[in-house]
Amino acid sequence: MLITRVMTALVLAPLMLACIYWLPETWFAAFIGAIVVVGAWEWANLAGFQRLSTRLGMAVLTACTLGVLWWLQTSTAVTWLQLTLWSLLWWLFALVMVFRYPASQAWIRHRWVSLLMALPVLLPLWLGLNVLKGQPNANLVLTWLMLLVWGADIGAYFAGKTYGHRKLAPSVSPGKTWAGVYGGMATSVVLSALMAWFFLPGLSPVQWALLLVISALVVAISVLGDLFESLLKRHRGIKDSSALLPGHGGILDRIDSLCAATPMFCVLLLVVIL
Repeated sequence: MLITRVMTALVLAPLMLACIYWLPETWFAAFIGAIVVVGAWEWANLAGFQRLSTRLGMAVLTACTLGVLWWLQTSTAVTWLQLTLWSLLWWLFALVMVFRYPASQAWIRHRWVSLLMALPVLLPLWLGLNVLKGQPNANLVLTWLMLLVWGADIGAYFAGKTYGHRKLAPSVSPGKTWAGVYGGMATSVVLSALMAWFFLPGLSPVQWALLLVISALVVAISVLGDLFESLLKRHRGIKDSSALLPGHGGILDRIDSLCAATPMFCVLLLVVIL
């Protein structure tokens, strides 16, 4: 299982980096949009809709919403960043849901409510990545974000295996521990510091402090993204969002952390770099 997981990751990571470095903004938006639409298709199953027509309908609704957001950004004064930042309010609500589970099941008892929760989770991922792709150093900041999330995943795995005793949210995800959170956070903060050291010379002490603090926050909120999907899977009684990716489950199982981390990383970009 671990070998399959590693082999799949060795395909997915270079593919993502190739799209970051080689695709122009419009094609990059289309690529991420396709990932989001597949994620919406999987989300319908998480919400309890197993009929193919409903799942395809959710995918079409998401694709149409992406089209409307694209039009808003290109034809009005609204910016990608303005559309992205409101999603942080959603993640405050998700935090309450996770730590109130199983009492919070009352909020997702109706399948249509669970289904529509996909929009504030998935759309800001697409919006936020478009924000970053539009920056002067787009390749750098997008690579930075991926390293933060991937580093957190790797650090959490090994720290959790070695030191994981105290459970993080046992009613939602029994396998996650506080040691994993700290390990992931430490790994990503070190990676963030290295990226800044080599590629952002001249940061002031205040900017350095903000960079490290907000990097830790990015990792913390990425854990929340993972936990929220775990909540939905536990409520639904399934292990993975789908079986599209060998050893990893579905698309949602790979992007859940990124969905939450991307808007926070946009804040990091706004505060520290711009």
